[in-house]
Amino acid sequence: MTSTQTRPPAGVHPARAFVLRRPTLCAAVLCLLSFTGFWIAQRAAQVSMVDLLVYQAEGWTVRNAADLYDMRATVHGLPNTYPPFASLLFTPLTLMGTGTLRTFGTAVNLGLMVALAHLSLRLTGLPRTLPRPAAVLALAAVAVWCEPVWTTLRYGQINLLVTVAVLWDLTRRAGHRGAGFGTGMAAGIKLTPGLFVVFLALAGLVAGVRRLRMSVGPLTAFRNDHLRRAAVATAVFAATVGFSALALPRDSRRFWTEVLFATDRPGAVEGAGNQNLRGVLARLLHTTDPGLWWVLAAALIGCAGMTAAVLAQLMDDRRLPHARAWAALACAVTALLISPVSWSHHWVWAVPMALLLALEAARRRTGAWIAGAVVTWLLFCSFMIWYVPHALPTRVELHQNPAQMLLSAVYPLIGVVFLAVAARLALRAARTPAIAPDLPVRPVPGALRATRAGSG
Repeated sequence: MTSTQTRPPAGVHPARAFVLRRPTLCAAVLCLLSFTGFWIAQRAAQVSMVDLLVYQAEGWTVRNAADLYDMRATVHGLPNTYPPFASLLFTPLTLMGTGTLRTFGTAVNLGLMVALAHLSLRLTGLPRTLPRPAAVLALAAVAVWCEPVWTTLRYGQINLLVTVAVLWDLTRRAGHRGAGFGTGMAAGIKLTPGLFVVFLALAGLVAGVRRLRMSVGPLTAFRNDHLRRAAVATAVFAATVGFSALALPRDSRRFWTEVLFATDRPGAVEGAGNQNLRGVLARLLHTTDPGLWWVLAAALIGCAGMTAAVLAQLMDDRRLPHARAWAALACAVTALLISPVSWSHHWVWAVPMALLLALEAARRRTGAWIAGAVVTWLLFCSFMIWYVPHALPTRVELHQNPAQMLLSAVYPLIGVVFLAVAARLALRAARTPAIAPDLPVRPVPGALRATRAGSG
């Protein structure tokens, strides 16, 4: 804590002076009030936490040795869409009654919200103006009200858990032996994080090829941190598949040969909550199956997004400030856009994304960057996607007018723009000659911390 924080300048308002002297205490009070208000608001809205009840039903199905993918849970008749490994992890939920389960789910997700704030700051780099605990608690207090987080807690979803597991991996120091474990586990629970394994493997291969051109031996060239993390994640994911095959052989066989390819199983593709390329195209073309158009769009965005992510990952913070953050978030956004189904609550990556844009806007201090950061956060907090008519039985989303299509495509539009910005910055950095380490360079706030926390 700096001297200006312990001894505020003369003439400062007493309330502001107290905040400057005790930033962590004030942030803790703010976070407690925000979480309490959030809890009250969720209870007042009588949230059902229906997905958490589905997870519990999956646990009961495993315990009763019933068919996991014939199961239908709650009054909505919702099916299981996750790999069997996830259902094995859900069995402890069967020990709780419904009321206890909902309280438990809310409390755990609020704790994960604090963890997400902490890891987001570790990914992007902590501004020097705030002590870490104060920054974490303040960010969590604000971010809990954005639509993806609100909806995650409304349904009792596991998005925060999956995101925290991946970010925990990506922010571990280079050379850490356990790095990759969290990503492999996340992919075993929900397949979409598997794209991070591909991302790390590609970054490692590109880095190895570059070293080969420097006349380095093949064994040495491809011995890098990215490939090691990808290998660990792959091994852990394979272990989850193998364990599930031993524990639930019939369900495992059915998932990998049948359920995996039923892309309409999670719900209506054209639903307003489906915030990805497939959902946008379904609403735009007024069809439940955008077919080849989706395949082409996903291939294009997938290649562009992964290229931007890999390029950013191989940059240093001198050429591309917050390089690891741009890389990780480009991969996350790419996964959300090309996935067959990406419900709005999957976009909890909005928290580190908005934080990165805010830090870039503060560093650059230009009107365009400031406006972009503010508008992005406001859109994620606007609940705009739910302003349009949406009802499953009548499929009203298939009859949207242009204005409604625009409102229900907010997150994919943000994602495409974010990838375009990330690609532009990464390409510009790739064309910039590497700066010699002995030359004086003005340090970027948080760059050293981000470099130590990055994947190397």
